[in-house]
Amino acid sequence: MTSLPLISVDPDARGRRPAMPPRHLADLDLPGRQSLVTELGEPAFRAKQISNHYFGRLVRDPERMTDLPAASRERLAGALLPALLTPVRELACDDGATRKALWRLHDGSLVESVLMGYPDRVTVCISSQAGCGMACPFCATGQAGLTRNLSTAEIVDQAVYLAGVAASGAVAGSPPRLSHVVFMGMGEPLANYSRVVAAIRRLVAPAPEGLGLSQRHITVSTVGLVPAIRRLASEDLSVTLALSLHAPDDELRDELVPVNQRWKVSEVLDAAWDYAATTGRRVSIEYAMIKDVNDQPWRADLLGRLLAGKLAHVNLIPLNPTPGSRWDASPKPVEREFVRRLRDAGVSTTVRDTRGREIDGACGQLAAAEDSDTDPRTATA
Repeated sequence: MTSLPLISVDPDARGRRPAMPPRHLADLDLPGRQSLVTELGEPAFRAKQISNHYFGRLVRDPERMTDLPAASRERLAGALLPALLTPVRELACDDGATRKALWRLHDGSLVESVLMGYPDRVTVCISSQAGCGMACPFCATGQAGLTRNLSTAEIVDQAVYLAGVAASGAVAGSPPRLSHVVFMGMGEPLANYSRVVAAIRRLVAPAPEGLGLSQRHITVSTVGLVPAIRRLASEDLSVTLALSLHAPDDELRDELVPVNQRWKVSEVLDAAWDYAATTGRRVSIEYAMIKDVNDQPWRADLLGRLLAGKLAHVNLIPLNPTPGSRWDASPKPVEREFVRRLRDAGVSTTVRDTRGREIDGACGQLAAAEDSDTDPRTATA
């Protein structure tokens, strides 16, 4: 059996904890920001002003904060808005409707975010960890391993940055306002529990406290950390839980999602149904369609029996293969038969829109490519 780090710890190769990034206003609630501002010798209301710039106007440049005294702008911005994300690559496809950003963090770690524009909404997919410790073999991030947890502000800053891209009008044919956030980027969100929950609270709090998104437009993905799912149900949040199931039987899920060796399918689903009962929110069952691995008709029938009558929706994901991987996407006829069987069982089912294949759209691919470009140990001739 594979031994997994089920509680997030961030030691480096020498057993030391990497230094977390500088404190940022998104790490603090409004009273915390006010305390910091007064420590700098400024009146407390300056915290609300600078927070309004960041969350309300999506402004980071202190020169544009003209309601702040010129003599105070740089000092306040330096204390409350340190640079957390340095753009490495920004790629676009789908006529600009899909934009992927690769960021370098203060310690050199790489993380990814994706902006997706639709006619009725703008969604961003954000990362919660640099790398991932869950070791799912078909996932580029899982194969990279865990580097460290992201801070609350590093998580939030991805959404705020891409909200600014949307507000600039760069995503033609979509609204200019970010409306949805999915925690489906790099990392296992519930393995960085406290910071992810704090980030959610920043995202949904109205400006100047936060970004002012609807709780119902936030989705948190997990491979099935049962205690954390139950804890999330007690947070008085109405976010959607997305369970990365990928197999309905323990034998295969033990291989595809190694955390299943700790919490079996029945335990994970019980926690999901309790979450649905507590929050009233339908659970999204994520299922990557992998050719000749988990796409057999009998597995569709078993999944249908497990989900029938439950407050759940299946989101089938055509696998985006990573370079050199032995895994491939299911053929379309197989996918259609899988959908048919689930729907015949009375289970709401859709197939995820495939985007970003030409820009290394699968989570972790762009970071892996960058590492290969810059690290002679991983470069190939």
